[in-house]
Amino acid sequence: MDLAELTSKVQGALGAGSGFTDKVKFDFGDIGKLFIDGAAGKVSNDDGAADATIKVNFDDFLKMAQGALDPTMAFMQGKLKVDGNMGVAMKLSSIFSKLK
Repeated sequence: MDLAELTSKVQGALGAGSGFTDKVKFDFGDIGKLFIDGAAGKVSNDDGAADATIKVNFDDFLKMAQGALDPTMAFMQGKLKVDGNMGVAMKLSSIFSKLK
């Protein structure tokens, strides 16, 4: 899966009933960014201002999305770093559960 496919898949997971209304940006380094605007219901690859920015390797993100890597363990192992509101990052489980 590449960034464009992931962006489309997350857009589908963000649909009605996700309960996610915040802005979060995933920074995958050279691969790009995934920006989720929960209030607007939009997912893009923009580099906008977010309530939380999560820096993670793209492959590790895919493992989390597939349920092969626990986000909490990734954070504890230093594979995932959160800048900004940690509470926003914790709310992402509603979206991750739909990506599996």
